[in-house]
Amino acid sequence: MALFLGTRPGGDPARTRVAAAVAALMTVGAGLGLRAVAAGDVAEYGGDALYTLLIFTLVVLVAPRVTPPRAAAVALAVSWGVEFLQLTGVPAELSRHSTAARLVLGSTFDAPDLFWYTIGAIAGLLVARGRTVPAGQP
Repeated sequence: MALFLGTRPGGDPARTRVAAAVAALMTVGAGLGLRAVAAGDVAEYGGDALYTLLIFTLVVLVAPRVTPPRAAAVALAVSWGVEFLQLTGVPAELSRHSTAARLVLGSTFDAPDLFWYTIGAIAGLLVARGRTVPAGQP
């Protein structure tokens, strides 16, 4: 994944887009899998991190030459923006009428979500740069 998300000079944008699309599908699959096997906070907050990771992959899909830090920043800004929009009640109203709106916009503000969105953005950044956390370290 690092090869496609790391925007190396002279990288192939078409190849980056294909890989980003695959990563987006994998992220959606991970989210559905998480919901199938977990409940409560694990499903909720894991889903929050995956939501931002999905936005990260979509940013790369749309702008394949974006740098990983910029993609992470955009994904985080969108996630936080949607969360703060929930304070207005607009997403809750839209969610009452549309499953798609409920999935994309949520309905109620939850401050801990902001932290988990940050985790998702950091995960995207680390994966894009080809770094992982060594085993046994937090």
